[in-house]
Amino acid sequence: MSDDLLISGGTLVDPVARKLARADVLVRDGRIAAIGAELAQQATAGGARPLASGIERIDATGLLVTPGLVDIHVHLREPGYEYKETIATGVRAAVAGGVTSVACMANTRPVNDCPAVTRFILERAEAAALAKVFPIGAVSVGLAGEHLAEIGAMREAGIVAVSDDGKPVWDAELMRRALEYTRLFRMPVIAHAEDRALAGSGVMHEGAVSLRLGLRGIPASAEDVMVARDIALAGLTGGHLHIAHISTAGSISMVRAARAAGVHITAEASPHHLFLTDAAVAGYNTCAKMNPPLRSEEDRQAVRAGLADGTIDVIATDHAPHHRDEKDVEFDLAANGVVGLETLLPLTLALVREGLVDLPSAIAKVTSEPARILGIPTGKLEVGGAADLALIDEGLEWQVVPAELHSKSKNTAFADWKMRGRAVVTIVDGRVVHDARTPEARAA
Repeated sequence: MSDDLLISGGTLVDPVARKLARADVLVRDGRIAAIGAELAQQATAGGARPLASGIERIDATGLLVTPGLVDIHVHLREPGYEYKETIATGVRAAVAGGVTSVACMANTRPVNDCPAVTRFILERAEAAALAKVFPIGAVSVGLAGEHLAEIGAMREAGIVAVSDDGKPVWDAELMRRALEYTRLFRMPVIAHAEDRALAGSGVMHEGAVSLRLGLRGIPASAEDVMVARDIALAGLTGGHLHIAHISTAGSISMVRAARAAGVHITAEASPHHLFLTDAAVAGYNTCAKMNPPLRSEEDRQAVRAGLADGTIDVIATDHAPHHRDEKDVEFDLAANGVVGLETLLPLTLALVREGLVDLPSAIAKVTSEPARILGIPTGKLEVGGAADLALIDEGLEWQVVPAELHSKSKNTAFADWKMRGRAVVTIVDGRVVHDARTPEARAA
């Protein structure tokens, strides 16, 4: 049995060089051995042994070949909330969406605030043997915001960042110490920017829609105030601040200015904040309830502008699965969050068709850029690198049917949307872990 895999005839999207090229990719022993034209005709590849006679071949004619997508904001729920999602179901959804690397948040039960929980997550991910999982540790013990968690020990165990996501780090002194301490490990602190006092008991964005629906609102300033504080602390400490799920025009302006001033800051936007506004809450749609909430059209346009000009580095899903019983309730009582791993790719491609970003830049925001922020060895197309790849049919049309999603939970904000573009083959370390091609295509 050959360990070689030849992907021929595809259009390679290099997110680092920001180039497109027609080329073949030779995979050998789980790594990219060669990239070039007509590799099948060559007697050797990269000076290595001859191509095996029984080499597996994938005809990628008409497909894009990209690094596997990297999603740096995912809630896998395990341990503790397996009724919503497990690591196995989460990574199954990931590879179905062309995502080969996920970074999972710490708000599990128990919280990932110690090495034992970090190791448990990695062991479960290894057993699932699908997408790679990179745990994010908690900033504070139990997400309580009082004492720093075991950051150094968790780093040794395998975390790639720290975050109390789901809750803000309310204590400014604690946030300062986290930014200082993580500098030792060259890790970002991922901030859930929310002033809880301003947010109060709000359940959606404060504006005309919340007034019309009679729902308590969360003002944009609840995010802006905390972003301003954390930028000041990042400037003080020199630490790497990463703003999660940025959603307001004010926050984006501050991040833009802070970066120009030399503050070490990066930011991500979620697909739902790029495509939806608070108008989606009409009819008390609980699948339009998330935190931060869907904002105004002005905010949405600001998020798009920030993505286009590079203020926002990354598109990340904030994949947040919930059981149907947690969504099929009154809007005030419904859980915050939506799933997103399987709709990340087509929505990213939609931004390209709309002319907001070009294709290589869009792919960079879901591959090389998130990998760079976390310092993980994925998200690139390079000889010697891991063969984590997505083969994408950018013209494939499909409809989001919640029941057909691979995630254990079905709470998508894009139910019944018609999408264009899908990963038809996903490869992790040279193994095909997802293959949605037709039988005819597989036999070609």
